[in-house]
Formats: sequence, C-alpha cells, structure tokens
Amino acid sequence: MEKELTARSVSVDLLIEFDDQKIINYSQANELETFERAQVREYVQNILRKRSYLDFVLGEFSSIEMEDMKAPLKNILRLGLYEMLFMDSTPDYAAINESVEAAKLRLGHKSGDLVNAILRNIQRDLDDLPKPAFEDRTKLIATTFSHPEWMVERWVERFGEREAFQLMQSNNQRPNYFVRVNNLRTKTSNFKLRMEKSDIAFEESDWLPGYFKVESVQPFIAKDWLKRGVCLVQDIAAGFAPTILEPEPGEDIYDVCAAPGTKSIVISDMMEGEGSITAIDISTDRLQRLAQSAMDYNAENIKIFRADARDLTLKLVDGVLLDAPCTGTGVLSKRADLRWRRTPEELEASVKLQEELLEEAANLVKKGGRLVYSTCSIEPEENWEQIQKFLGKMDNFELEKLDDFLPEEVLAEDGYAYQTYPHKHGCDGHFGVRLKRVK
Repeated sequence: MEKELTARSVSVDLLIEFDDQKIINYSQANELETFERAQVREYVQNILRKRSYLDFVLGEFSSIEMEDMKAPLKNILRLGLYEMLFMDSTPDYAAINESVEAAKLRLGHKSGDLVNAILRNIQRDLDDLPKPAFEDRTKLIATTFSHPEWMVERWVERFGEREAFQLMQSNNQRPNYFVRVNNLRTKTSNFKLRMEKSDIAFEESDWLPGYFKVESVQPFIAKDWLKRGVCLVQDIAAGFAPTILEPEPGEDIYDVCAAPGTKSIVISDMMEGEGSITAIDISTDRLQRLAQSAMDYNAENIKIFRADARDLTLKLVDGVLLDAPCTGTGVLSKRADLRWRRTPEELEASVKLQEELLEEAANLVKKGGRLVYSTCSIEPEENWEQIQKFLGKMDNFELEKLDDFLPEEVLAEDGYAYQTYPHKHGCDGHFGVRLKRVK
C-alpha cells in the first residue's frame, strides 16, 4: 500500500533523509497545501531542536537501543513523542495512533506494535518522566539541551554554564521572525497599512527603519507579498551588514558570496536602484534564484557574476560586502539542522576559507572605499579573531566605529564591531565590522 502524502509522512521522510545524508530538501513538501508545508517545517525543525532529549526519553522506554533502530522507526517515534510532549493541540491518543499506523504502513505490524508499546508506556509516565543523569557533565548538558557535545564544551568554557544554558534554551525556542519592506516596490506607510488590513500582528523595530517583527512569515507567503517583491524575510541582525556598508545611489558595490541575494536586494533598495551592484557567487543554481529575486523585487541594478570569490580579477569599487560562509552557530533556532551537521573540523575549515575570501575581497576596494565583513556565527575564530589576523597582515585598512549606524546594545569591541546573541538580543547571532581602505 502506498503511503498517504501528509505533513507527518513528509516530515518523517525528511528526518530520515537527514539521518542518512545530513541534508533537508523541503521540496518534497511542495505537493502539500500551504498550511501543511508550514507544518512540515515546524515538525522537522522542532524535532531537530529537541532530538537528543527525545532520543533519551525513547531510549528509557525501549528494549532496542536508539543507535540500533532503523531510521524510519526512530523518526516515527521521535515525531510521536514530540507531539505528546510539546503539542497541546494534538491529543496523546491521536499522536500514538498516527505513529502506530505510520509504522505499520512503512515497516509492518510488528513495528507498529513496538511503537504502540513504547509510546503508551511513556504516556502512563508523562507526569514523571526520567531526567538525564549522566556523570559526564558535558553529556548531561548536551542531552538536556540537545546540542552536540563539542559545542557545549566551547560555550560552557566561554560563557559559563548559566549563560550557555540561556543560549541553548534560546536556540531551542521558536525564533523571532522579521520582514523588511521593499521600498523599490512600495512605501513603509503603505506596507504597514497592508499588514493592519490583513490583521497581521507586527512590531516595528526601533533599531533599523523598515523592519517589523512578526509571529510568522506564513501570511506573507500566502498573500504572495514575497513573490511580488513587497517585502522580504530577513532577520534584523542580517540587516546590520548592508547598513554599515552605507551604499549610496550611483556607487559601484560588490556583494561577494552573494547568494541567495537578500542583502543584495537590500543594498539595491538603499541605493534607490541607482548605481551598480555585482552579486558574486560560485553556485549557478543559487545565482539563478538570485536573478529571479532581483526581478521580483525590482532590483534592476543587480548584475550577476559567477566566480570563485577567491580568484577574482575585477575593477576596484566603492564598497565590498563579504558576508562570509560560516558555521552558522548564530542561527541554530531557525536552522536546527546545522547543530548536527557542524563539526570542529568544519569550524577550522571555515576559518581558513574566510581568511582567503577576506584577503581577496580587500583587493577589490579602492582607496577611501570600505569593506564590510560579516557572519551569522558567534564563534570568535570566525569573527573578531579573524579580523585581528587580517589587520596584522594588511596595513592599508583601518577599522571604523559603528556608533553612527547601530544601537549601542549590539556593539562590541569598543564599538568597532557588532555582535548579537539570540538569548540577549531576541534575534539571530550575527557579527560584522566596517574597514576603510586608507592607502
């Protein structure tokens, strides 16, 4: 019997794919209704946010070790337990019955009986579930907060346990979302009226103009406002990099490692569509999506250039933005999958790549021009330490203070950088600096 395509079945498929290949391809949900596609993302990201804890509880009630379970069985159980523990809208009996039927359909009646036994035993003990009690403190914290042990070790050493707990708790909560009005298509006042007439709750940010905190981006998707270029989804901390770049109408700007292109579009908006933005990336597919987005958002001054950003021969320009590839440890609430994909070795490789990209980007800035380096990481090696290393080699650049661009509460390093943290600032974790070429 062919399984029915539902938010639950697609979510299990995606979680299995992630276990096997460490990738998530949400296109599998394209045949579902809009609200079901949103449910798939909620299921997948929330289960990945709580995966270690879910596995611990399941392991306490299962005769089979979690490591020995096949991926379909494991993820059917994870989804069922997640609904029982964290979704008040789903009655326990429904979560159990759906999980049992899914197991029978995919794996046979014996697996269905096993799922039924495990989840019903957990249901009987819901008010008194076992708690992780490992002697190894790192393992205890990692299991409780569902983060890999290497991250836990780093953050506890750097922040102390209390603040590390706050950071990880923030990563495990539903994130804040922001939308930014696109002035190339509409005015901020008109956009606010649109949201009010559509009964969309919003909170206008006092950090940057045109940014609004919203509970969900689904209404904006449903109304096609993104496709029509009325607004774009961008965390407010991601807007800091274009802000400190300070692009002016008529200038020539490079956006290095530009795809998917949100920052390029914001820069075009800030330049009022005048001047030139060259969006550089190595991925043909991502550049094609960027080109489509540029048309949707009326950002006609964006030019697409496919190249390895470490090997560029281009004219010098007024400003360069390098939003560098990084570990993404600042966006783990939105991208819970990243915590399970990243390794210490990847951090080391990321730092090396950033160093190469930064030196190349610097060679594209003309005298008196500026270079902005940014990441969505909270790791010092990718951020301030990277900049200090760069300045030790390049005496033709100087850091500039950011007091005139950003609110004081996000500034770091005596105002020469910004650094946000999810648990402190209510947004993603981002870092950035502005460097001026002085000779």
